[in-house]
Amino acid sequence: MKTNIGSYDAGARFLLGLLILDLSLHGLGWWGLLGMIPIVSGIIGHSLLYDLLHIDTQRWEDNFENRHLRHH
Repeated sequence: MKTNIGSYDAGARFLLGLLILDLSLHGLGWWGLLGMIPIVSGIIGHSLLYDLLHIDTQRWEDNFENRHLRHH
């Protein structure tokens, strides 16, 4: 399984998942367990939705770093 989630995207997913889980403790109920989806996808670095939409934030991040870090 190819990584298609960059490190910034993974961090944002993890935080969003934690927020959703926290909301489940304050009234969202079992639906809050959906917060596990962004947490797990951020940890493994792969998103099935990104596959379907041909999105690869890891590649975007690599391209950005290559363009901007090569000049320094």
